[in-house]
Amino acid sequence: MKIIIAGTGEVGFHLSKLLAQEEHDIVIIDNNEKALERASKNLDVSTIKGDATSLRVLENARVDRCDLLIAVTSSQQVNILACAMAKSFGVKKCIARISNTELLHRKDTFDLESIGIDKVIYPEILGATEIKTLLKESATTDTVEFDGGLLYLLGIMIDDNSALKDKTLAETAYLNPDIDFTTVAIVRDIEGEIKNETIIPRSNNIFKEGDHAYFVAKSNQGIDRVLSLTGKKHTSIKNIMIYGGSDLAYITAKHLSKKYNIKLICEDRENCEKLADNLPNVMILNGKGTDVNFLMEEGLDDMDAFLALSNETEKNILVSLAAKESGVKKTISQVENIDYIPLAQNMGVNTTINIKYLAANFIFKYIRQDEVINFSLLQGVDAEVVEIEVKENSKVLNNKLKDLDFPKSGIVGGVIRNKQPLLPRGNFEFEVKDRVIIVSKHESLHSIESMFK
Repeated sequence: MKIIIAGTGEVGFHLSKLLAQEEHDIVIIDNNEKALERASKNLDVSTIKGDATSLRVLENARVDRCDLLIAVTSSQQVNILACAMAKSFGVKKCIARISNTELLHRKDTFDLESIGIDKVIYPEILGATEIKTLLKESATTDTVEFDGGLLYLLGIMIDDNSALKDKTLAETAYLNPDIDFTTVAIVRDIEGEIKNETIIPRSNNIFKEGDHAYFVAKSNQGIDRVLSLTGKKHTSIKNIMIYGGSDLAYITAKHLSKKYNIKLICEDRENCEKLADNLPNVMILNGKGTDVNFLMEEGLDDMDAFLALSNETEKNILVSLAAKESGVKKTISQVENIDYIPLAQNMGVNTTINIKYLAANFIFKYIRQDEVINFSLLQGVDAEVVEIEVKENSKVLNNKLKDLDFPKSGIVGGVIRNKQPLLPRGNFEFEVKDRVIIVSKHESLHSIESMFK
């Protein structure tokens, strides 16, 4: 597929990286020469310096031969216009990043499809939705739901309280007698390395303290067993403190105030007044998030969750650690720089989110929707999660799972058959229309997917 990406900020760069790995023909357009140099040096892409709303630039990018244009610059106006222009050249699909919620909710008045935009993306809403999901299961660092909650993928830190610590997967089998969960990945901090090691586990792999382990578990009993074995407890969340005056903080507070008691800390007084006018059900407080005494005076130790959602990564990490030190069970920190995510997790931040990463993943999932049912990338994990359906001529049919030549860098996490969750072991046999959850490193993902088609 030939794809043009307008904008090579964090969203554009990460998306270009994902798509280039899929062997798509990628052309990036941007005015920022340094950003283009970074993309050229690190990615297998072509670059053009210029304005994505320039007819000449679009013609140089051969937009008339393009299958998809993705406009993710920081300017909503540029994104919308670039998509409209691309459609006039005959581009099949256009995706635009927007920053105005009215464009999402007023389709009756103005439908973006009428000017050639097939899909819109608003990163802050994706972030708020992700936070809402993460708060449902307070003890986990990551939560991905499959088929309405029949199966869940959970991320949990292994600490000294875990019954799994210092045991191999084989040694822990007796702790899972009813096969309520499957371990699908282990992320381990390697001393002296910035990037963590991702392990697709087998029976001889050992859980170590500090590991970030990922499990596919059945709803209720499976989740409860994983939490019990990892020494975690589900905490009912009622009171939440949010730090930051960003768009993400505002939208998250607006979403959550329907269900939770929210206090929002903002350092800018003028912004506080605007937030107070627009968030009548939220207590807005003017103060410094790094002032722990101020936070304690405002009831930090009574909070069930703390969300650090300012636009300053370093402050978010520090404030989250202070909240955790004060006894808050669930902390979520917005980390702007994707490279900081493993560092923040290693420092002890419960959960990190990056809305640009979420945006890129959302677009990537949209592009692959004809190939897979679901697609997810976990932040800080060198593996991909896909849900795919077994087809009638699939190579996996009439064979036991243990007899398939399944790559060691991938694992079957679970299967949903006729609305029933299953966790396969060696003697499992697939059936047509099974929905299979696979966790795999990128290098083997396509070969695994081909086995089910």
